Amino acid sequence: MNKQIETKVGLAIILLAAAGFLLITFIALKPRTENEFFYSAKTNKNSGISGKEVISELTGGGPSKLSKFTSEEDFKDYLEKSQKAGGSSWGFGRGGGFAMPSNVPMTAEKSIGMLADSSAATVGAPLPDRVSDTNVQVLGIDEPDIVKTDGKQIYFSQPQNFIRPLGVRRSVSGASDAKIGIVPPPYPYPIPEETGKTKIIKAFPFEDLKISSEIDKNGDLLLYQDVLIVFAEDKHKIYGFDVSQPENPREKWSVELNENDELVGARLDRDKIYLATRSFIKPDRPCPIEPFIIGGDSLKLECDQIYHPDQTIPVDLTYNLLSFDASTGKAEKSTSFVGSSSDSVFYMSEQAIYLTYNYPGNFIKLFSDFLGLNSDLVPSSITEKIRKVQDYDLSDAAKQTELENILSHFTRSLSSDEMMRIQNELTNRVEEYTKKHNRELENTGIVKIGIPNLEVAATGRVPGKPLNQFSLDEYQNNLRLATTFSGNFGWIGGIIRGGGNNNRASDVYVLNNNLDEIGSVKDLGKGERIYSVRFLEDKGYVVTFKQVDPFFVLDLSSPKNPSLRGQLKIPGYSSYLHPLENNIILGVGEEDGQVKITLFDVRSPDDPEELGTYRLDEYWSEVSTTHHAFLQDKKHQVFFLPGSKGAYVFSYKDNELKLVKTVSESGTRRALYINDYLFMISDNKISVLDENGWEKIKELEL
Repeated sequence: MNKQIETKVGLAIILLAAAGFLLITFIALKPRTENEFFYSAKTNKNSGISGKEVISELTGGGPSKLSKFTSEEDFKDYLEKSQKAGGSSWGFGRGGGFAMPSNVPMTAEKSIGMLADSSAATVGAPLPDRVSDTNVQVLGIDEPDIVKTDGKQIYFSQPQNFIRPLGVRRSVSGASDAKIGIVPPPYPYPIPEETGKTKIIKAFPFEDLKISSEIDKNGDLLLYQDVLIVFAEDKHKIYGFDVSQPENPREKWSVELNENDELVGARLDRDKIYLATRSFIKPDRPCPIEPFIIGGDSLKLECDQIYHPDQTIPVDLTYNLLSFDASTGKAEKSTSFVGSSSDSVFYMSEQAIYLTYNYPGNFIKLFSDFLGLNSDLVPSSITEKIRKVQDYDLSDAAKQTELENILSHFTRSLSSDEMMRIQNELTNRVEEYTKKHNRELENTGIVKIGIPNLEVAATGRVPGKPLNQFSLDEYQNNLRLATTFSGNFGWIGGIIRGGGNNNRASDVYVLNNNLDEIGSVKDLGKGERIYSVRFLEDKGYVVTFKQVDPFFVLDLSSPKNPSLRGQLKIPGYSSYLHPLENNIILGVGEEDGQVKITLFDVRSPDDPEELGTYRLDEYWSEVSTTHHAFLQDKKHQVFFLPGSKGAYVFSYKDNELKLVKTVSESGTRRALYINDYLFMISDNKISVLDENGWEKIKELEL
């Protein structure tokens, strides 16, 4: 009798676990970015769209369209339904400071003409011939970073809490690294109440290297002509400083965020700054919202200016976009829409801002479909009861409880022999079912917002989850998007193994201007996940990893028929990919706990080759977590990357990796060049190297 009871209990666990394996899938590992989800909407009053007018479909499994709230009561009603739909947690995920997007980019070089346009350049004063720019994803669209230069001055946002002379970084949580997209190593240092300063350093000519002045604010920086923009994390403010006289910087304008809001994205495109923030919704009074204070005046968004998807989804935030003039701080366009604090990616091209969000498939439907295909194990009457549960006006947790009750009553009616048969059959059939339905369990929605008007242009959907902003790329009006679906169901009920990582794989999708899928390459890296992506015109490069590093080369020249051309398997993985020259790709990653640098030759897409590798006596490089830390100097055919012990300069001349210079300055963060001089910037020192011989010719204590 006891054995029979144990067997029934075991089968009950199996059935419940089989139901739960779909739900477990939805809790996927968080990507290594802090980019946030902006759902979709627009508040452009001149757009002609109002009330419940349809914009576009958001998801599969039934049409979901965007509408504006009609009133505060309408907003509250949506929130109540939202909690039942997914049980969002108010305020969940809130963190301190600013967090903004990042990923993997191109190194730019400022021309003499660009420098001459800046009013900061003194009339008649000599100008450098060439100046490096921040390593960004899209050339011409700048991203905030801790170092900027105009060729005459270096602007360095210096953290306050570093230890001399070791230069221990406040990297994990300080302003310099609580930055756009950085996921630093796990140093549990708290954010101090006071932050450091921004140093303005005269850098050209290098003989005059000195600190010109400092600003009592620090954080990530942007530079537009003679205006230095400081994202001051401790003040929830963005400042514009007039630096036309470097010795006497003057505050020119400011944009303030609501004290409970967070900045999650920023870009500089020509003369406009685009901001994205998130505001946690107040259930008792969700609207109006006042996300920005500009020049002392609040920018208020009324209830009928906030968009939501018609399909009820879990929400706990509004996402707010603002564009303003970089020179004057004057607001221009704004947009707001509801969303959740789930993972997301922020990518900006020359034409649009793309925002992604993750959401699960219909768990109850998938499970009832599974049971319907296995009527020899579970009667159709039980399947039908479970199918009806999806229509109940209940939260997911309540639906799960109801599911458990139905299955529990069923298992108590079975004999021990029958339960043993069902137990073994379920173990195998669940495994096969998950292989066929992995792509239905995780979805990524995409919202396309046109610039400069911040109008919602299109929405779309693909299976899986992107890694970071470099998982997205716009080319010839098509969007290429790389995702991984996890297949990681783990141990189900401690008895059945529901797929595990063996069912994991990655896809690359091509979407047209309306975000409709027109082509795809599927099942890259079976059992692995994406570690890095790079799209370059009509080619795509994807690295997946589990035990070896498959480097995939994709041919995207025909958007409707993209294909996998070749692959190369080597030990370790690359978490950053950078094109050094045509058909030569650099990978920076890890192997056996050491930083690994690899040169890939992709001249023959069908047969990519490894030209060389180099392992550093380092466990980590900031390049793996922010592309801003990387610098390439094409003239001298070298690149720079920082490590935990110091800084490294490599030559790639003749497609051969050669270490040409090391600087054992702990805490080295960035490098830039002005003419033929390389400036290495650490927390407490600037070292100047002559690139023609690599001698250290100047130092400045900070």
